[in-house]
Amino acid sequence: MTAIQSPVLPYTAHVQEVAERLTGAPRETVRAEFLDDAGDGTIRAVIAWPTEDIALSDICTLFEHFGLRLRRQLPLGPTGAGMYLYEFTSTATPLADSLRNVAAAVQAHGTKHFTVDPFAALILAANIGWRDTVLLRALARFLKQAGLGMSHAYVIDNLAQRPRFVAALLDYFNARFDPMTADRDRAVTEAARVLDSHVEAATTVDEDRVLRAFATCFGALVRTSWFQVSESGGHKAHQAFMFDSAQLSLCGSVVPYREIFVDCDDMEGLHVRSGAIARGGLRFSDRPEDYRTEVLGLMKTQTVKNSPIVPTGAKGVFIRKNPEITVAQAYSVFINGLLDVTDNIADGKTVHPAHTVTYGADSNYLVVAADKGTAAFSDIANHIAAQRGFWLGDAFAAGGTTGYDHKQMGITARGAWVSVRDHLTEIGIDVDTEAVTVAGIGDCSGDVFGNGMLHSANLRLVAAFDHRHIFIDPDPDPAASHAERRRLHTQPGSSWADYDPNLISDGGGVWPRSAKNIVLPKPAQELLSVDRQTLTPDQLVQAVLCAKVDLLWNGGIGTYVKSHRESHVDAADPANDSVRVNAEQLRARVIGEGGNLGLTQRARVDFALRGGRVNADFIDNAAGVATSDREVNLKIALESVCRSRQLTEVQRNARLTAAENDVAATVLSGCHNQVLALGLAEAYAPRLLNRHERLIESLERHNGLNRTAEGLPSESEIAARAQDGRGLTRPEIAVLLAYSKNVVCQELLSSDIPDDPAFVSALSAYFPDSWQCGLLTDGITEHRLAREIIATQISDDLINHVGPV
Repeated sequence: MTAIQSPVLPYTAHVQEVAERLTGAPRETVRAEFLDDAGDGTIRAVIAWPTEDIALSDICTLFEHFGLRLRRQLPLGPTGAGMYLYEFTSTATPLADSLRNVAAAVQAHGTKHFTVDPFAALILAANIGWRDTVLLRALARFLKQAGLGMSHAYVIDNLAQRPRFVAALLDYFNARFDPMTADRDRAVTEAARVLDSHVEAATTVDEDRVLRAFATCFGALVRTSWFQVSESGGHKAHQAFMFDSAQLSLCGSVVPYREIFVDCDDMEGLHVRSGAIARGGLRFSDRPEDYRTEVLGLMKTQTVKNSPIVPTGAKGVFIRKNPEITVAQAYSVFINGLLDVTDNIADGKTVHPAHTVTYGADSNYLVVAADKGTAAFSDIANHIAAQRGFWLGDAFAAGGTTGYDHKQMGITARGAWVSVRDHLTEIGIDVDTEAVTVAGIGDCSGDVFGNGMLHSANLRLVAAFDHRHIFIDPDPDPAASHAERRRLHTQPGSSWADYDPNLISDGGGVWPRSAKNIVLPKPAQELLSVDRQTLTPDQLVQAVLCAKVDLLWNGGIGTYVKSHRESHVDAADPANDSVRVNAEQLRARVIGEGGNLGLTQRARVDFALRGGRVNADFIDNAAGVATSDREVNLKIALESVCRSRQLTEVQRNARLTAAENDVAATVLSGCHNQVLALGLAEAYAPRLLNRHERLIESLERHNGLNRTAEGLPSESEIAARAQDGRGLTRPEIAVLLAYSKNVVCQELLSSDIPDDPAFVSALSAYFPDSWQCGLLTDGITEHRLAREIIATQISDDLINHVGPV
């Protein structure tokens, strides 16, 4: 090799030796080694870059994250060799071990295994390795979402000043989760004692808050993928952490049963569930700063929504931090992370993930669903589950290629129309023989809107909008417009712009929401009761929402109606702040909520108090959730039969397809029974007000109900209604109905009632009649969720008959 031209003496020989060592290493990545301390306060290192194309400013920034300030860079060897001698200064005198850790971190950064950011300061300050830094950074990200309320800079500074606490924290983690730990109980006890002593030594409130948050966070972990091995034999690029949420010191009013945090440089995600058997959608979040707050609210809503089905509520959200990856790629990482810490089942036995120490109960039930931003991802999830041999197979994500096609079935819209038909009947409209004027949210290509607007040929859709267009038809021909909506529904990717203009009545039209202004013809002005000709698109959308119609049909995405007592922030949908209206402005007689979250709960109550007919979204669109749940449970019943090779995959899929009509009929019957229960409870609501008030108080004390969050009346409001001779509204009763079902179901599961042979019929009744004999009998009687199915069936039927109790 060419002799090193080192201007720094007396280190020439040492520099020569290090340079030769680095030259012999692979040149595809950065190579670094720090020199021995010369005693002059200067820190020196030889670093070989794989390319000369690296800016000095980037090098300065890189090492400043480690707490090293660059004094000078001196080239070594021939031009283009990419090898330099660097001189750094530091506010503290680092240990030789910590400098070796920095060198390893720089090399890991070069191979894209480690991202250098402000957390890298802990490597030098606390004398830890780069993987330890990744662990602390991941948990700091989680704690930020959990409400620690401290900036990352403040957290890093606290940890950097307390290297012994950091060491104790890592010892505690390794004692609990390193599969190679010997005499684990003793090691954990001792590590916990040392860690507690460091927490108690905190001298300020903020210091105590930071240290205690990390200590309890590590203590709340029940499993992690940290020690798992990738297919290449190295560490996985993402990490997954499962927490027992009740043990987290920062928990607020909503406390999940478990939550799984998935973290890597490209994405973050959080999955929360309110019970061991839980189901809910995974959504792509647009709230990177507080997605845990978002997902907890969604889980709570899903728990109420899932009251008529077997699993309780769950929800997942993920964000994309690297814009160079697709949403689908971020979703795939999230799915893999969730499965990393989920048990499998093989030969009827639970199998824990390899290289994973677990605490608490088994965790083998993980079912996900489509949600905002992930509507087309079910097949991705099922493909990953199949690759990993997950026991649920394509039941993991309902609605994929081998699942029930909700749009083709029209099941969500059909279920919502059970509610709408009930409302219309109560105000004296027979939808089968009389015209019904409708304003809508959505477009004909969509599942819920499109199918909903084909339910009756007597619908007169006079106005609608989606995110692209506004449609106005002041005097539609019911038959012709019905046929045109059907055409658009079957045309892939259609929009309101594809509506045949020859079929739109005088004064109507289709306008893009991107227009600066819209000049509205006289018939459209009269239809919408607007007194000016020129409106902005947002103003026209508001006019559509407030149209005087029989039915306002929500088949879209977004929250468009709030209470006058709420701000737009309460609606939690900033994209629609400019078009949202108050419930008191609505002039529709009935609202059908095929879509989710179209109104806030307080808006529903306001509308109902003014005489409007409305239930709640989780009542109206229950059919979609119930169909997905039955699909999952039918597939679980088939799993054992397929495993024993009594059915081929083709035969199994044929059985599922053949059961589709039975499933739909059962689901719609359940919707009818629930709506009937609501109607009866509403009819007797004034005389049952005291009973409902006692129920609210009991649920608050014992079952985690937050009456404010659920939009239920305060004590003073109940007293005022009693004085006026009024009871709870349908939206309020709907919440109590759901809570009652969940409470009864949990009490049943805590007893031996589901094991009583007297209730076997409840299990059989859940499945199609054609499955009650032959091959599938064992799949039903030995179903893994038999107890849960029985408890759900009993609680649903009981509360539908007796009302909220």
